[in-house]
Amino acid sequence: MTETAPAIRTRTLRLGTRGSDLALAQSGLVARELEALHPGLKVELVPKTTRGDIYRGDLAEVGGKGLFTEELEKELLDGTLDFAVHSLKDLPVTLGPGLTVAAFPRRADPRDVLVGAKTVHDLPQGGSVLTGSQRRRSQLLLARPDLDVRPIRGNVGTRLGKWRAGDGDAVILAAAGIDRLGIENLDLEPSEAHRMDPALMIPAPGQGTLALEVRTGSEADALCRGLNDPATERDSVMERKIVAAFGGDCTLPLAAWAREENGELRLSAVLAMPDGSRAARGEARGDDPDAVTQACLDALHADGAAVVLQAMGRSSS
Repeated sequence: MTETAPAIRTRTLRLGTRGSDLALAQSGLVARELEALHPGLKVELVPKTTRGDIYRGDLAEVGGKGLFTEELEKELLDGTLDFAVHSLKDLPVTLGPGLTVAAFPRRADPRDVLVGAKTVHDLPQGGSVLTGSQRRRSQLLLARPDLDVRPIRGNVGTRLGKWRAGDGDAVILAAAGIDRLGIENLDLEPSEAHRMDPALMIPAPGQGTLALEVRTGSEADALCRGLNDPATERDSVMERKIVAAFGGDCTLPLAAWAREENGELRLSAVLAMPDGSRAARGEARGDDPDAVTQACLDALHADGAAVVLQAMGRSSS
């Protein structure tokens, strides 16, 4: 993040956000950081209900996670909103004309959290796990084919409520969401929530990362860029290139995690059948982001990515 910028004349920016507790917490965090960076600036949160929030079925059947962003994007383009804050994993890889991501603030913990058991291997034989993610489902079943993985939708509180009601032995949530809401505000004990080993559960592309979407060349575009974290942007681009290579389809059971380890870049990815019966894995290390991304893609294809896609009735790009 850059140093505090000189004060600007008093100005209010309208920040579009989904209305869930988590979305409001994330957007409030960005608003405070932007106001601190630009003294004199005021940011007004404008909650919106998206089609993705309303629809209770399988998102893949009606357009995927882009349903969480399209209403906000329309209002960005018509000037009703100045910028929008998204969870990057919900933002389609290809943005509409006239829109861009001005900033990727520093990434939060990208891992998943298992609530209800210390590890996947501590769950009982045939135990039930609640998750609405095909990525999580496929990796759970790769590790434990005996598990009963049950679909779930709703915000963090709703999902925890269903677990507490006995709908499943455990539920999986994003660590970033729990951290941003505050574990104490969710009535969770630290002993109930356990960060999952990324070697078993590779994160979703963009998990833990926020994206500040703006009209290209707008005042908000210039102001938001001060919140960009170069390392987070680099990792985000690498992960989203993996998604783009498979058609930009955020409904695929696809995981990708880029990070810096021991002074070099590392990218891990897995594409798996939803039932965990087949998977292709890729791993690459190096210094150049483009070269590491391509090497990871090459490894995925060498490990049978096309066969996995074919088994799911998808074509390879």
